[in-house]
Amino acid sequence: MSTERSWIKSSYSDDEGAECVEVAAHPGTVDVRDSKLREEGPHLSLSLSAWAAFIQRISIP
Repeated sequence: MSTERSWIKSSYSDDEGAECVEVAAHPGTVDVRDSKLREEGPHLSLSLSAWAAFIQRISIP
């Protein structure tokens, strides 16, 4: 069984890579990381309900 993550760069990230966030979805969790620190940096692992609450909160004008 592979533990390889499929990271997706945010569509809101800038083109120079200075402000980039990437996410990887798994059954039951969503991982978030800074794309400038891909391999050596940490990542957050959020439950699906925490991710949904985060997305809802940042989407409110």
